[in-house]
Amino acid sequence: MRRYGQWALVAGASEGLGAAFATELAARGLNLILAARRGDVLTALADRLPTEAVPVVADLATDAGLAAVAEAAADREVGLVVANAAYSPIGPFLSLDPAESTRALDLNCRAPLALAHRFLPAMVSRGRGGFVVMSSLAGMQGSPPITVYAATKAFGAVLADGLWAELRGTGVDVVACVAGAVATPNLAGTKAKRAPGTLSPERVATAALDALGHGPRVVPGFTSRLSAVVMSRLLPRRTAIAIISRASRDLSA
Repeated sequence: MRRYGQWALVAGASEGLGAAFATELAARGLNLILAARRGDVLTALADRLPTEAVPVVADLATDAGLAAVAEAAADREVGLVVANAAYSPIGPFLSLDPAESTRALDLNCRAPLALAHRFLPAMVSRGRGGFVVMSSLAGMQGSPPITVYAATKAFGAVLADGLWAELRGTGVDVVACVAGAVATPNLAGTKAKRAPGTLSPERVATAALDALGHGPRVVPGFTSRLSAVVMSRLLPRRTAIAIISRASRDLSA
């Protein structure tokens, strides 16, 4: 709170990783704007937190949802933003409804971009702020059968890299959290068994927040860090793609 101010925004806050971010930020004394589509779950989370929490029922893949978040923040000095909302269509690209790919692009790419345009200028003017972009190890190479999701996560990580470099010296910290498998309800519903190195949402959220101000990227967990080095630096690209494809065979929509 001393570093970033009294208010934070968590986009995609209803459960799993978003709820972990909200819980950790509230434990650190920040008031919260919580944005997600599921109003009942969002309100229940807001009621559990020890600080003030404003639930905003919004689909951040839409202009109306982004406008609702901006309206909720209009009279509040938001000093920290967590861009966590995401959608992952699963299946061979040619079998997907194009609308699913478009939704992933809107929620995973356009929404963080819109949040950056909305909140970063005021943070720079104040000389302090923080911006977290949730990315994924899936975005480090092509990742069938989540090809579109992986591509959007590559966008988020590179966006955060550039913003980190541009905003150095302004007092505004930017970081991409490049997470491996996280034990969220969504993962439990799509994967038959846990991947090696699967982390709790709480551990990932804490690692992301602690990494602010210490570089452009953080990869939580030793197994994920090792995987990132091997997949991106040591293996040929075609081998890395083949490995992630085999590891993702038990994903289901």
